[in-house]
Amino acid sequence: MHKSVVIREMEAKDDKVIEAIIKRSLEKHHLNHEGTAYTDPQLAQLSTYYNGRPKDKYWVIEMNGEVVGGIGIGVYDEKHSICELQKLYLAQKAQGKGLSRELMKTALDYASMHFKQCYLETRHELEAAAYLYEEYGFRLLDKPLEGSGHTAMDRWYMKDLSKQLT
Repeated sequence: MHKSVVIREMEAKDDKVIEAIIKRSLEKHHLNHEGTAYTDPQLAQLSTYYNGRPKDKYWVIEMNGEVVGGIGIGVYDEKHSICELQKLYLAQKAQGKGLSRELMKTALDYASMHFKQCYLETRHELEAAAYLYEEYGFRLLDKPLEGSGHTAMDRWYMKDLSKQLT
């Protein structure tokens, strides 16, 4: 990882920046509507949301001291030891620099210590994201897992974390 890049757990001071990055990214793809992360009630206070849940984590990535993106892991189905990869977003200026891979490695390393499988939901328009997920061993599912709240998503993936490579 480049020395001017830092990944750390999210703090309250990061809430507004991450919310803006997520909203801008969704707006760019015309996904600023119900059924996406855009309308998640906790979006304005992600640090409070993730810090209030014992196994959930959200990390931000800084480039030259500026927060330019983030990624989360949340409990999806505790009974079956399934987590969800959540809210992987980068600011436009941070894209294409390998930062998504750094975030994926951080999140999946954590997830593999606490869960057996990792689920995620996305949209077909987000082709670069789908490519990244497949590169990390996520396999496409035919339908969402039960309990999915993001009804506008049309691609669902699962990864067996016992095969996590770092």
